[in-house]
Amino acid sequence: MHTRLLPLLIVLMAAVLLALGVPLAVSVAAAQQQKVVVDRIDDTAFFAALAQFVNAPPAPEGARVATLRRELESYYDVYGIRVGVFYANDTPMAQAPDDFFLPREGEVRDAFDEALLSRRSDDPRQVWPWQRSRLVVASPVIRDGDVVAVVVTDSPTGQMRSRILHGWLVIGAGETAAMLLAVGAALRLTGWVLRPVRVLDATTHDIATGRLKSRVAAAGGPPELRRLARSFNEMADNVEAVLEQQRAFVADASHQLRNPLAALLLRIELLALELPEGNEEIASVQTEGKRLAEVLDDLLDLALAEHAEADLRLTDIGALTAERVAAWAPTARAKGVRLVGDCPATTAWADPVTLSSALDAVIDNALKFTPGDEAVEVTVASNGETSTIVVADRGPGLTDEELTRVGDRFWRSGRHQNVKGSGLGLSITRALLTAAGGSIAFDHHAPHGLKVTVTMPRTGPTA
Repeated sequence: MHTRLLPLLIVLMAAVLLALGVPLAVSVAAAQQQKVVVDRIDDTAFFAALAQFVNAPPAPEGARVATLRRELESYYDVYGIRVGVFYANDTPMAQAPDDFFLPREGEVRDAFDEALLSRRSDDPRQVWPWQRSRLVVASPVIRDGDVVAVVVTDSPTGQMRSRILHGWLVIGAGETAAMLLAVGAALRLTGWVLRPVRVLDATTHDIATGRLKSRVAAAGGPPELRRLARSFNEMADNVEAVLEQQRAFVADASHQLRNPLAALLLRIELLALELPEGNEEIASVQTEGKRLAEVLDDLLDLALAEHAEADLRLTDIGALTAERVAAWAPTARAKGVRLVGDCPATTAWADPVTLSSALDAVIDNALKFTPGDEAVEVTVASNGETSTIVVADRGPGLTDEELTRVGDRFWRSGRHQNVKGSGLGLSITRALLTAAGGSIAFDHHAPHGLKVTVTMPRTGPTA
C-alpha cells in the first residue's frame, strides 16, 4: 500500500507545483520582454523627436542629420542595437550601422508598415530562451499630423533570454526544493497513516497462523485507524475467549466422559464373564466401547493440540524423520510392508515433539492403508526456503472429492469405514503443524496411493 499511496501523493504534489510554476515562468518571461520593449519604445521616441525637426529651421538640414547620425551610431556602439530612421519611401534618413536597410519582408518590414499608419508597432511575439529571434520596435515620426519617417530598432535578445533563463532556474530551484520538501512530507504522512495498517496486518497474520495471543500494539496514525486497532483487539479477545471456551468444553467433556466410560467397560467385562464364551453381542458391545474410548482420547488430544504453544527451534528434520522411520519399521515388517526412508540432513524451524507426533500420525495412516508387499516411501528435501517431508504410500488412495475433505474432523472415506480409527488423527496432525508454523498437504500418488507432504519453514520466527 505504501508503494501505491506514496506515488499518488507525489504526482498530486507535482501537479500542484507545475500548475503554480508554469504560469510563474511565463509571467517572468513576459515581464522581462515587456521591460525590454518599454526601453525600446523610449529609445524610438527619443530618436523620433530628434528626427522630427531635421528639415526645420533655423538649423541647417545637414547639421541636424549629422547630429541624428551621431546619436544613432553612439547608440549602436554602446548597446549593439541596430537602429534607423527611414522615410515613407524606404529611403534612410540616418542609420547605424550603415548596412542597415529595410528588407522587403519580415518582422522589420511589418513593424515599419505598422508605424506608417501613425501608430507604434504592435508588441513583438514572446521570445523564449530557446529561440534566437530579434526584437523589433518601430515608432512614427510625425510632423504637422503627417508621418514623415519611421524609427526602427532591431534588438538582439541574448541578454533578455539569459535573464529569462536565470529566472526560470530560480523558479526551478524553488520548485525542486518544494518538491523535495513535499516528498519528505509525503513520506512522513504515508508512514504515519500506514504504520497502524502494517501493525494490524502483521497481527492479523500472526492470529491466522495460530498465535492467538497477538494483539495490535498502540501506535500513532489517524484517529480512525487507532479506533480500528482497539476494535480489532476487542474482536481478537472475544474470538480467543470463544475458542478457549470451546477447547475447554471439548477437553472437559472428554475428560469427564472417560471415567463413566471406563466404569461401563469394566461392568461389560464383568458381565462377559457370566455369559457363554464367544457371545457375539457382548463382543460387539466391547468393540464399540473401546472405539468410543479412542474417540474421547483423540478429542482430548485435539483440544490440547489446538491450545499448545509451539517450542520452535532449528531442528535437523532429516535425523528426526529417520528416527521415526526406524521406530515404525517393526510395525511395517509385521504387516509385510516395506518402509523406506531417504532422510538427508536438512534443517528447518520446528517443534521436535510436535513434528514427531505429526510424523507418527502420517506414517501410521500410510501403513494402515498400504497392503502387504507394497512400500511406504518417506523422503526429506529442501528448496532453500522450506523443508519438506513426503510420505507416499501404495494404498487405494483417495478421489478428487475425498482429497478436498481429508483432514476434516471425524471425516473418513466411505470405503475405509471398517478400518480402525476415529477420523481425528489427521486433524490433530494439521493442528500440531499449524501451531508450529508448518502445513500439511494431500495429493495423488501415481499409479495409486496417497502422497502426504509436510512443510516446515527454514526462516526463523524473528526474521
